[in-house]
Amino acid sequence: MNRPDPNSADQSANKDDDAVWLDLVARLEATESLPLGEASEPGRPEIGQTGAGPAKEDAPKAFRDFDPLGLSSPARAPASDARTPQGEAEQSDGRSLGPRDFEADDDGAFVPEEPPSLVGTDPLTMLAWIGAVGGPLALLFTAMFWRTAPLVAILGIVVAFAASVVYLIMRLPHEKNEDDDGARI
Repeated sequence: MNRPDPNSADQSANKDDDAVWLDLVARLEATESLPLGEASEPGRPEIGQTGAGPAKEDAPKAFRDFDPLGLSSPARAPASDARTPQGEAEQSDGRSLGPRDFEADDDGAFVPEEPPSLVGTDPLTMLAWIGAVGGPLALLFTAMFWRTAPLVAILGIVVAFAASVVYLIMRLPHEKNEDDDGARI
């Protein structure tokens, strides 16, 4: 790969870029940003103008100086559910309420049904599920811990997995129940 000569004319373009970058950084350091809608105070430079000098380094900066979203102001609880004519609730300071400003309505907790017991399950179906889930796990553990496993053991695991999956697929219902709307699993 050919590298450019350090004495070539292209390096002057890089020096110009550096000067432009340093000028931009100096202008941004001298500019203080204002929240939207606030008029500038006397002595504060407008956005886009440069200040008379560099920013003060010794003054500590608080979080609110870097807070364009107004997150540093304390959260106020909504006074009521009254809506403004536009259809949005507002806080006492005039800001719109967000989704975190309201309490969740908990009419009643959802209590799921108890799952059916596995005691009454068909033993062949249970064995098929063990083969369908355990086959890939057995192959994974064999690959990690028993690298010298004989080919017969690996093929046995694969055949047991395939037979289990085929058995479970064959046990699926073959026709649709017309009374079922599909709302329950």
